[in-house]
Amino acid sequence: MGIITVIDEFTSPISAQRMFKASILDGDNLLPKIAPQVIKNVEIIHGDGGPGSIKQMNFVEGGEIKYVKNRIDALDKENMTYAYTVIESDALMDKIESISYEIKLEPTPDGGCKIKRTTNCHTKPGVEIKEEEIKEAKERDALIVKAVEAYLLANPNE
Repeated sequence: MGIITVIDEFTSPISAQRMFKASILDGDNLLPKIAPQVIKNVEIIHGDGGPGSIKQMNFVEGGEIKYVKNRIDALDKENMTYAYTVIESDALMDKIESISYEIKLEPTPDGGCKIKRTTNCHTKPGVEIKEEEIKEAKERDALIVKAVEAYLLANPNE
């Protein structure tokens, strides 16, 4: 088994508190709303939404992924940190044992925020993840950040 660690940083003109609330705390409702062509729904299937809870994200039919189950490992509203682990999916599990994410939002002097995400991908023995696959995943994640940002800019009272 190998471990691939990828660190991403994004910046946004949206305040850290507002971006954390929208993307992390309200993300279960917001993501299907802003990307209905991709995400069907997100549901808590075990727990209360805090650490130890299991969430399932269901994708619209026709895509390469049908669902992903995540376990929430940590949620710190005060420090704006969130950690979760992909524990099951209909895609990638032939290559990957698990993927864990740690996300931290920090205010920037201009009133926006910096989003730092550390991804640890635990691959199955003998599996190699190509640089192209990592690049594609980064680009998808950047699109999600930009979609949340665009929604918040267009809806300043939310």
